[in-house]
Amino acid sequence: MRVKRGVTTRKRHNKIRKATKGYTRSNRSSIRRGKQAVTRALVNATRDRKDRKRTFRSLWNIRINAAARENGTTYSRLIAGLKKNNISLDRKILSELAVNEPKTFAEVAKAAAK
Repeated sequence: MRVKRGVTTRKRHNKIRKATKGYTRSNRSSIRRGKQAVTRALVNATRDRKDRKRTFRSLWNIRINAAARENGTTYSRLIAGLKKNNISLDRKILSELAVNEPKTFAEVAKAAAK
């Protein structure tokens, strides 16, 4: 008995159609173009998740540097002082302190300067 593959193919095509919802023209209507578009979208999504981490770390460093300069030091001296005095605050937390709690950040900067 021969195997007919219509059900399998239809299921695979519907999966592509569902993934390309919101795409334009042939990316939505053509299975071949849709598959390429979905593949490219997944590749870009993976890459951009990595980029987002990089971008946020850069933003945190900029905020810490600005707050450090307001307290009479620089970013590199602040980080070096924190490491020397065994104060383990990561850059995300330091950035939050710099933006939302300037007085607390000033105390941390003073502790790092010792």
